[in-house]
Amino acid sequence: MGALTLPKLFLELTERHSEAPALLLEGSDAQPKTWSYAQLRREAIDIARALTALHISQGERIGILMTNSAQFVASVFGVSLAGGVAAVLSTFSTRDELEYLLKKSGCSTLLFESLVAKQNFSRILQEIIPEIDDGGTLESPKLPFLRHVISVDKTEPMGITPWQRFIDNGGNVTDEEVLARAKMASPADPGVLFFSSGSTSKPKGVLSSHRGVCVQMWRMQTQQGLPNGVRSWTANGFFWSGNFAMVIGATLVAGGTLILQAHFDPEQALNIISRGKAEFVFAWPHQWAQLVNAKNWTQVDLSSVRYVDPTCPIATHPTINTTWIEPRHCYGNTETFTLVTGFPAGTRAEQANNSHGRPFPGNTIKIVDPLKGTTLNVGEHGEIAIKGPTLMLGYLGVPLDETLDDEGFLHTGDGGHIDSDGRLYWSGRLNDIIKTGGANVSPLEVDDVLRSMEGIKLCQTVGIPHETLGEIVVSCIVPDGSQPLDEQSVREYARTRLASYKTPRRVLFFTAADIALTGTAKIKTAELRTLAQKRLEV
Repeated sequence: MGALTLPKLFLELTERHSEAPALLLEGSDAQPKTWSYAQLRREAIDIARALTALHISQGERIGILMTNSAQFVASVFGVSLAGGVAAVLSTFSTRDELEYLLKKSGCSTLLFESLVAKQNFSRILQEIIPEIDDGGTLESPKLPFLRHVISVDKTEPMGITPWQRFIDNGGNVTDEEVLARAKMASPADPGVLFFSSGSTSKPKGVLSSHRGVCVQMWRMQTQQGLPNGVRSWTANGFFWSGNFAMVIGATLVAGGTLILQAHFDPEQALNIISRGKAEFVFAWPHQWAQLVNAKNWTQVDLSSVRYVDPTCPIATHPTINTTWIEPRHCYGNTETFTLVTGFPAGTRAEQANNSHGRPFPGNTIKIVDPLKGTTLNVGEHGEIAIKGPTLMLGYLGVPLDETLDDEGFLHTGDGGHIDSDGRLYWSGRLNDIIKTGGANVSPLEVDDVLRSMEGIKLCQTVGIPHETLGEIVVSCIVPDGSQPLDEQSVREYARTRLASYKTPRRVLFFTAADIALTGTAKIKTAELRTLAQKRLEV
């Protein structure tokens, strides 16, 4: 493990791998363009010079609203080199969500892409901040800390600064000034601000230290069993901590190449993976299904892909030959900048025993009574509590003594237990546990069974209030259209594989458009529960 601040880690890696290809930029028809580590370093320093020219202070938050682009990677490290804190914002944000994130983060400067898929963020920003049309330094009562708005790709309102002008404004700042700022960072200082996915409530602003982020970046190459020089592809947003650590972190530490795709399109993705000779591919389950069903599935050569699990749908491609076992037995969250327990790649199912792994070095896990807060014994089910070197500095706007217990543990709201071999078993969110007829049912267990049934694309089981049972088990399903499904056949499938009290009392069918997802493809449980309850009341 090397440097424990983001600027020092970045400078160390870009010097070590200077001439190697760091980023591969490609569209569906464009010729690939490569940035070396040296070029990535130059671009990041230029961004840091431009931010220094804006007189940003140490610890000042700089918003980054971008897709998986070269500018995203350069901007995050450029902010850290200048002494700022990168506040990474989701490009899935609606107008109201973006206004919330900008208010919550308190950014003084926003670096953004204007056109992302069907979103025009320039126009959205005009709606949020009408003062942006006035030009000059921004002054808005609604967002009083925001002073500069800088667009990578487009400028319409007068108050939005074009990217090249932003970079040129840093021309009088020397590299030495930037490097002097970079040296001031301490491992304990705030490093980045990420937001939780918001599956249960509004996204929380999670402030992580330099040390926390760097520890995760250094460890992910080994955790995932990736070789030096690995070529990695993902279409999942880098604005989620898991993707940042496991893809950006693992790849850069390995001196590898990030093959970039701005937003997921299955046909384009297959072409990019093929032309870019990607070895490690990282996607969500619904994206794997779209890749397999893409029109060009049988036409592409994916023989370069080695680091994908044999059970993954993409591994069925005739040109892929893999024996790599993904490190699926793991647990983590945004508050710990992704994983805190796990088994490394190559761990067989019998060794993991369907667990979520053992604590990583430096981490401590305990199971507590969710009401009393007392520590429970081995094997007893309760709330997972964690502490360790990657634990967040805190939530924005929430006192630390309201977040951690007296021993410094974060109570996660997740249920689980630890076995006699020190392995953690996660059972889901405690408030998602279904209490029916005096018994507790984990919706995860029900969903695992139903997802193995042919014809099901998405599945989420929820508890719906019931007069006598307390709650009943209701499974909400999005069919994939491959074959007809009905409530009786789904319940019969579950009945042969689950205890009677775990078998869904009702099965409801929805379209994909009915189901609200977070940016990390998690179903918004509270919204789905309300939708299911209304459906049952009709």
